Amino acid sequence: MSIFGWLRSLFHRPITRDVSRLDGAGNTAEEVVDVSGGPLKEGHRRRALRDPRLLPKRQLLPFSLRLRTKKYLPADEARRLFSGTLRTRNRQLRDLLPDEEQLHRHGLPVWRNEDEIAAALGISLKTLRHFSIHRDAERMVHYTSFAIPKRSGGERLILAPKRRLKALQRKLLDLLVRQLPVSEHAHGFRVGRSVRTGAERHVGRRVLLQMDLKDFFPSVTFARVRGLLITLGYGYPVATTLAVLMTEAQRQPVEVEGTVYFVSAGWRHCVQGAPTSPGLCNSIALRLDRRLAGLARCLGFTYTRYADDFAFSGDDTASVRVLRSIATRIIREEGFEVNPAKTRVARRGSRQRVTGLVVNDKLGLSRKERRRLRAEIHQLRKQGQRDPRQLARLRGKLAYLHMVNPAQAAALRRLLPSQGG
Repeated sequence: MSIFGWLRSLFHRPITRDVSRLDGAGNTAEEVVDVSGGPLKEGHRRRALRDPRLLPKRQLLPFSLRLRTKKYLPADEARRLFSGTLRTRNRQLRDLLPDEEQLHRHGLPVWRNEDEIAAALGISLKTLRHFSIHRDAERMVHYTSFAIPKRSGGERLILAPKRRLKALQRKLLDLLVRQLPVSEHAHGFRVGRSVRTGAERHVGRRVLLQMDLKDFFPSVTFARVRGLLITLGYGYPVATTLAVLMTEAQRQPVEVEGTVYFVSAGWRHCVQGAPTSPGLCNSIALRLDRRLAGLARCLGFTYTRYADDFAFSGDDTASVRVLRSIATRIIREEGFEVNPAKTRVARRGSRQRVTGLVVNDKLGLSRKERRRLRAEIHQLRKQGQRDPRQLARLRGKLAYLHMVNPAQAAALRRLLPSQGG
């Protein structure tokens, strides 16, 4: 080989990473690091752009010289990049840079580092890291936990962010979460969508299949949120920081030598109570919605989703069993679990309800609910001195009924007494 060929081989040979310690046997092994900038995954448009500062360095000489080590990263940035919060076993994600073309394609804000996130949220970098560092044991938590009763029995755990974190999450909701891609079949937590828009597409069908997810919000873990943000174009450090800001783990108080620590009792996940959780869960379920909508279309059914409630309606009653079986498999493949206790098939001879609304022949409340509302109005008219709060509550119920079915609401609104009557 000529001297020029040897020099060319030094600078054009692939970058490799030593992975011999990963198998535990001490065998010599190397893997080639893909620095071509091609798709992150097959069929994806997001490019795998690598941070050269974090890539293995080429050895240009066959022997080592004791030279002064070049600093590639500032000390503060290095401590953050190699901290426990940003640690991952996936070597294909660790050094990813943002793909600005992908971010522009989805209409998302371009944040290249934590400084730009802090500037967009109007806080200092120190404050941002105060809220975006995960600790297994915290002396001060950023969430308040409480339980509310479920209609079906049991309790629902709510983790509500405290005032300062909630303010940051509301900013992220406006700047980021509302811009995330969401399926057209999702009707919950979206502007211009409601229980009415989700239910009216199922009116007058011969058969209705309803399915419900088990632990919908806890199933959307920190890793899934981070993966979503990386797929949409964000670099690994930015995606991790944002994912920590919008997730939390359930914590258990533990006292050690007189000091109370709040120890995480599971993975970080989207929690009920955070302003960002509904939008994140809708975006995470995008592929699930598309697969279920395609399945429903093939079998002649209509599909909608409101939060964790799925509704399929059609006229081919013989296909319901096949639809249910395949839908259950798709849901599991997408990382969720069906709640069999809330799976129900309703035909025209029984009451068909979607998101609490009757859809047998026309959209509205059930006859029993309207009779109860009429009885409440009658009791209010019989009272000599009317309670303004009770009157306001009934007006609110009629406003909800007007949104669903204006004709049903008009018939009852005529019976409602005036404020001073």
